Amino acid sequence: MSIPIAAASSTAAVLTSLFVVLLAAKLGDELFRRMRQPTIVGEILAGLLIGPAVLGLVEPDEVLEVFAELGVVFLLFWVGLETRLSDLREVGPTAVSVGVLGVAIPFAGGIGLGLALGESTGTTLFLASALVATSVGITSAVLIDLGVLERRTSRTILGAAIVDDILALLLVAVAAGVAAEGGVDIGSIAITAAVALAFVAFVALGGTQILQRRPSLLHAPRFSESPLLPAVIICLGLAAFAAQIGLAAIIGAFLAGMVIAETRDQSPIEDEVAPLYAFFPPFFFAVIGLQVSLETLADGGTLALLAAVTVLAVLTKFAGAYLGAWRMGRRDATFVGVGMVPRGEVGIIVAGIGNATGTIDGELFAVLVAMSVLTTLIVPPVLRRLAVEDEEPALA
Repeated sequence: MSIPIAAASSTAAVLTSLFVVLLAAKLGDELFRRMRQPTIVGEILAGLLIGPAVLGLVEPDEVLEVFAELGVVFLLFWVGLETRLSDLREVGPTAVSVGVLGVAIPFAGGIGLGLALGESTGTTLFLASALVATSVGITSAVLIDLGVLERRTSRTILGAAIVDDILALLLVAVAAGVAAEGGVDIGSIAITAAVALAFVAFVALGGTQILQRRPSLLHAPRFSESPLLPAVIICLGLAAFAAQIGLAAIIGAFLAGMVIAETRDQSPIEDEVAPLYAFFPPFFFAVIGLQVSLETLADGGTLALLAAVTVLAVLTKFAGAYLGAWRMGRRDATFVGVGMVPRGEVGIIVAGIGNATGTIDGELFAVLVAMSVLTTLIVPPVLRRLAVEDEEPALA
């Protein structure tokens, strides 16, 4: 059977892009590992280097976006595997407080900045919504890299991220409604919130109970010789359902991992999933770097706006999360506050929605994307330093 020349050429181009991105990401990983620096920073900078902003070897496209989405899905699935429901229950009240204040203060700051810039109501709401979102994928990768995922502060960040995502979903819905129709459908937003909360509660409580009582379920299907395939089906299914109801797919993936974690005493599920975790997440971090546009940021006024937005994003998110975690003590509250700062892909998605609706212009879109990348690059070294400081008393 012959393959059409056009199809063969397209396949070669796709495979070449995947090869270049993965190779660059892992070279960045290797370099930063040897420098004893956070490896995800190396992967993001590798994406920036090979992307349109510098060498122009690779352009962002739908295939890379799919691989990037799978990357963050399997990253959060892995994080879920390392998390028990009981762990989140222990930090529940604090996590809710961190999530709520970590949304309220950045949102208020974004509204204030939008008004100061004289932006329209729709643009101001989208700007504020982009400042609200936290990328749990970025922070989770750093926590794994540092080996501190089991700490109380890390569990607080994960719990707060779920609250953060639900509230961010509602705020983006408000912004989109104002941009499209000039008003907000309160009933629709209330239904969305109820469905999101019901989904999280049902999966977290019901799913963990089922697999806790019947951990052999992953071995039951005859089509699979190991628990990997049933686990991946559950992961993708819950991620897809979460996306369908308006939540981030990564929340569904995280919940899937947390549910399947109930079986890890009976099966080596982490060993099975490890190759997926090693292969896909580098695409996620490299694609973040690919999306940076340096040309748009060449103007002095745009750079000044970027500086203002980035400082506001860092200070307001840190302040909200720090206040929410205050009861944990100054050091732990600082760790949680810093861990909630990265906007990553979530901020880029919100900015993209605003740009697609015509609510956010090209300059502000570039600023929000750059802010998301900068907050992502700033956090890993700081978290590493804080983690080392926490270990020092124990070593003394």
